[in-house]
Amino acid sequence: MKRGSFQAMKKLNKSLILKKILNDGPISRAEIAKAIKLTPPTVGTIVKELIEQQIVKESAQGESKGGRKPTLLVIDHDAFCVIGIDAGPREVSVVLTNLQANLIDKKEVSVTKGIAKQDYLALLINEAEALINRNETYMDKLIGIGVAMHGVVDAKNGVGLFAPNLHLRDIPVKDVLTKHFDLVVQVENDARALALGETWFGQGKGINNLLAVNIGSGVGAGVVLDGKLYRGDAHIAGEIGHMTIDLHGETCSCGNKGCLQTIVSGEAIQKRAEQALIAGVETTLTTTSPTAYDLFKAAEAGDCFSQSCLTETAEAIGIGLTNVIHTINPDRILLNGGVMKASKYLLPEIKATVNRRALTKKAKETPIFVSELGDEATALGAVALVLVEVFKRNGEIHV
Repeated sequence: MKRGSFQAMKKLNKSLILKKILNDGPISRAEIAKAIKLTPPTVGTIVKELIEQQIVKESAQGESKGGRKPTLLVIDHDAFCVIGIDAGPREVSVVLTNLQANLIDKKEVSVTKGIAKQDYLALLINEAEALINRNETYMDKLIGIGVAMHGVVDAKNGVGLFAPNLHLRDIPVKDVLTKHFDLVVQVENDARALALGETWFGQGKGINNLLAVNIGSGVGAGVVLDGKLYRGDAHIAGEIGHMTIDLHGETCSCGNKGCLQTIVSGEAIQKRAEQALIAGVETTLTTTSPTAYDLFKAAEAGDCFSQSCLTETAEAIGIGLTNVIHTINPDRILLNGGVMKASKYLLPEIKATVNRRALTKKAKETPIFVSELGDEATALGAVALVLVEVFKRNGEIHV
């Protein structure tokens, strides 16, 4: 066998072993060999390398099946740490985690309206630097920075091509941060990073075809097909917030009329409620600028206006999801974002709308859940971006 072929085979074997430990650890060397059909000496040699690289460590001993108790293997989650940045249009959230996405530190700062490109990049640098300075004892373990960026992103080059809510184009995030920090920097669209985070740390683990939707100041989705992130040729796969729902609707930040996010984003819900309050609608709401969560609390207390507003929102979300179900037919849909804080009221109507509109019985029953990753979900997705890169160095692990 030629050396190049041998190296490629070794890399593939390493990838298979890593993935097995990641998904099924604690696990013994013998169990790995049996599961992926490699010889015990091959597994032993590669595991030794992974332990030396501090990616894998030995943990407790397993149960004996007649001989010596086997030593079990796990990913060494505390050996390294990662910075994840959720670079949104209104807030920038920065987290420091271990390899299992356990939070070490986090901070959120507001973004100035109308911020210039260079100032936005400076904000990302300053917040990452501040995080580093607050956590100096961890810095010898820091392996990279992941950035989940609002808008259309060229992930290969790490450029924010168009951030509609920021009104910015061609933001060279990867280039600027790499030069400043001299670290691995990975950049991705925020919704795609969210999907990646779900496959590593959340309810998307082991799901081959996944749709992860973020509904907040905008609406975006990450699509996983056959276990890999799908970006599309023009980097806009998953931009379901710009799916036209109403031909004669409100003008969206993208310039089109009637986009899904002009109905279901946090800003759209708030605007609709404010207009109704100005018109004198009867309601028990005490605030003149209610959020989706304010509407949820009022709806739970029996406020008919709030109930109607949330039902309208949930129906629009359900219509959008039905369109995607009819397009890519995902195995599971996960919903996240500020609007989904009202999930107790929204989710039943979303599911009911899909059930009414989807074409087949199985499509009607597409599993739809609210993400358990919480407010840090997108930042944790940014962490996953770095882990993918680190694991790729040891084999082609995509998700």
